[in-house]
Amino acid sequence: MIIRQLLTALLLCGLLAGCSTSSSLYEKGDSHYAGPDLFSEKVRVAHARGFKITYHKHYKVVKIMSPFEKSTDTLTYVLVQRGTPRPIGFRDSQVIEIPVRSMVAMSSLHIGLIGFLGCEDILTGLGNLKYVSSPKVLERIKAGKIAEVGKDQGLNEELLVSMRPDLIMATGSPVSKVSRYESLHQAGIPVMVNSEWVETTPLGRAEWVKLLAALINKEGEVNGKFAHVEQEYARLARMTRNVKSRPSLITGMNSKDAWNVPNGDSYVSRFFQDAGASYHWSGTKATGSLPLSFETVYPIALQADFWLNVSIGNVQTKKDVLARDVRYADFKAFKTNHIYSYNNRMNAQGANDYWESGAVNPHLVLCDLIRIIHPELLPKYELIYYKSIN
Repeated sequence: MIIRQLLTALLLCGLLAGCSTSSSLYEKGDSHYAGPDLFSEKVRVAHARGFKITYHKHYKVVKIMSPFEKSTDTLTYVLVQRGTPRPIGFRDSQVIEIPVRSMVAMSSLHIGLIGFLGCEDILTGLGNLKYVSSPKVLERIKAGKIAEVGKDQGLNEELLVSMRPDLIMATGSPVSKVSRYESLHQAGIPVMVNSEWVETTPLGRAEWVKLLAALINKEGEVNGKFAHVEQEYARLARMTRNVKSRPSLITGMNSKDAWNVPNGDSYVSRFFQDAGASYHWSGTKATGSLPLSFETVYPIALQADFWLNVSIGNVQTKKDVLARDVRYADFKAFKTNHIYSYNNRMNAQGANDYWESGAVNPHLVLCDLIRIIHPELLPKYELIYYKSIN
């Protein structure tokens, strides 16, 4: 009897030890993979604050920090190399097989990310086919290789399920949260949220291209290309660091009873700072836009040296500006012809390359701004994204 009790106790201890070991393996993410490290090239995220990437031998873990959810690390994705086992310990995480071979993009910025890495061939769907600037993507649309899948409440879920893309890259926003794509997630289609627009610096925003590189195993390529962007941006920012004067500017226009200006912690405000300008709302401690009334902006606009980003509606001339409100004629920048929009690369369909390639080439946007605000620093430079409104 005593021997039987001892054997039972030993068996229970063995079972508990086995459970403990299994639990430990589960938490560590061990999948019993014994092969080599498959990712010799890795990215290091230096500017972006909205995502993190960690590397393991045959998989990568991506964390997206959504600004619209309660927790910090709101979404976790496991990027598993095709043909290798799924790691243990990520029960509630979406799994994406890499390299991604087909992707649906819901934002024009995503087209910019794809173009930066020259991987247009993976694009099989877009939220809207109208607003596209990329010649290569336009060719694929014309050839019937890219489908229009709709946006937000008009999302064509049946089409997406039939397409079965490897990934849908969505845009994180207060009106388009992760729950919007729950049915697609349940259908086994991974949905990754991209919230680059809440980054506080132009380089941070552009660095989301490294996330796409991790999805298609192009870390080596992105490291080299992005390093060039970093170096050029830093060189240009140094040019304005000790300028004798910092001309003042305003941005945007009044629309629907609100004049939205960039907050002080936004990437647009950082652009103005690095271009050697003085921006009235640079001290506001928030990201995104600050909605103001016309009457609040008016006294600042009266004295501003430059008026940038006048790009609401079909504003092409000063006459178009006055058609929206005759009070614009009082602005100093209007009188001195210092009005600029970022519509220089807008096509006939209304697509604007500023939001595509401009988003991942902030050094070129900074060149434009320096040429406008401090023309003496770049006397021979020709504007790419910006143009004068006369």
